[in-house]
Amino acid sequence: MKVAVASDHGGYPLKASVIEIIRQLGHGVLDLGTDSSAPVDYPDYAEAVGAALQKGDAERGILLCGSGVGASVAANKMQGIRAGVCHDTYSAHQGVEHDDINVLCLGARVIGPAMAQELVQAFLSAKFTGEARHLRRLSKIEKIETASREKSSQTT
Repeated sequence: MKVAVASDHGGYPLKASVIEIIRQLGHGVLDLGTDSSAPVDYPDYAEAVGAALQKGDAERGILLCGSGVGASVAANKMQGIRAGVCHDTYSAHQGVEHDDINVLCLGARVIGPAMAQELVQAFLSAKFTGEARHLRRLSKIEKIETASREKSSQTT
């Protein structure tokens, strides 16, 4: 699996560890930056990861910022992106299994390398179950997304 990875400056200290974990698990990495601890804006990196998934350049994404929250908010604005902040392994695998999340958001100021390893492993090894109840709920989410987009385009 190809995994797109990006961070802002807050997530940068943990990004190299996450990339190494992904490679150790046998997956490819698409590194979308940032490449230093110089201040940058997390929406730019969330958009880069989301675009990589939308274009098919990667199957899943991992975003890092200070808390994971800002990156998640920004990524979830993109069509077809389902990003979740996970700081426990249950959420990391259950988010994929039930909610079909395709982007894992991590807070580098919240977790360390050991927890990041567990979370990345749980996220990348999980598979969406495809159960009827989960498909029904995802369909409702897609309807909300579509209706919101249509409403927005009517007001502009």
